[in-house]
Amino acid sequence: MSSQDIPEENLPAEQEYAHGAVGVADEENPFADPGLPPHEHRIQDIDERAARRSERVVALLFTVSMLATVGFIVSYVTIPHDKNIFVFPIGHISALNFALGLTLGVALFCIGAGAVHWARTLMSDVEVADERHPIEAAPEIRAKVHADFRQGAKESALGRRKLIRNTMFGALALVPLSGVMLLRDLGPLPGTSLRHTLWAKGKRLVNMNTNQPLRPEDISVGSLTFAKPDGLEETDEEFQNEMAKAALMIVRLQPDNIKDKRELDWSHEGVVAFSKICTHVGCPISLYEQQTHHVLCPCHQSTFDLSDGARVIFGPAGHALPQLRIGVDSEGYLQALGDFEEPVGPAFWERG
Repeated sequence: MSSQDIPEENLPAEQEYAHGAVGVADEENPFADPGLPPHEHRIQDIDERAARRSERVVALLFTVSMLATVGFIVSYVTIPHDKNIFVFPIGHISALNFALGLTLGVALFCIGAGAVHWARTLMSDVEVADERHPIEAAPEIRAKVHADFRQGAKESALGRRKLIRNTMFGALALVPLSGVMLLRDLGPLPGTSLRHTLWAKGKRLVNMNTNQPLRPEDISVGSLTFAKPDGLEETDEEFQNEMAKAALMIVRLQPDNIKDKRELDWSHEGVVAFSKICTHVGCPISLYEQQTHHVLCPCHQSTFDLSDGARVIFGPAGHALPQLRIGVDSEGYLQALGDFEEPVGPAFWERG
């Protein structure tokens, strides 16, 4: 159906924008202005049913965009990062990357396609010719801009076509959530992982150098030995992360030299076990002074007294080294009697 088939009284009123007007060539202007072609009404301009169909198409595109955004979030949360799938003709690719790219692409495409279809079928398509004007707008120009804006807002039918308006707002409100979800990649949520280590009741103390379980007689007075939990191997994927929390240093003192009662109760025949991780910024402690029973962090010289609950006696560290309660099992090997009572390493905002 064309505008020529519609009775003239049913056609929308034409605005005077000089459609079809032509210029005449003369000596001063040898190139005549061809003018604008005669305006033809679209089917949506003259048939409300066609306009409704276009409205539903635009609303459908915005709705698909919302569903795709929800799919993006669901994919991000539920699909394992190490899962691969076969997609012809690409081949084997990451299922997570494929799902994120597909859903985000559909969400953005549908918003753009819906906006374009809305503009091409429902908004006014009358060509407007306007003369150039100086950069500084005169009051009448500003008034004209405001009037044009109001006219454009009216012709967009944003207030009248509520289905398009509501679905568009929904799509635009949801699609930024895709970016919010990506903030999760700043790092995994720690949960309570900073409060716990691999040490548990019955876990044997294994020498870091020999990889053998330790007995009390293996540790002489004045020596410093480093230990790890039994079962933790260097080939394990999480070895570095777990050792950053579970690294242990073992010192044997004369029981009479231990000043702190709890330290004595948690030791075994003078063998005491403390976290190796400095409570300042997490450096590994490795310097031990036998005569004073002090250990020194090489990074910033925080000094701890192992004969007095590993309290801080010098440096920027904020609190004592956590102690691990130890004993021996039925075979005479040193074992942990539980995990550390407090988080190891530097202070963090959840401590308390």
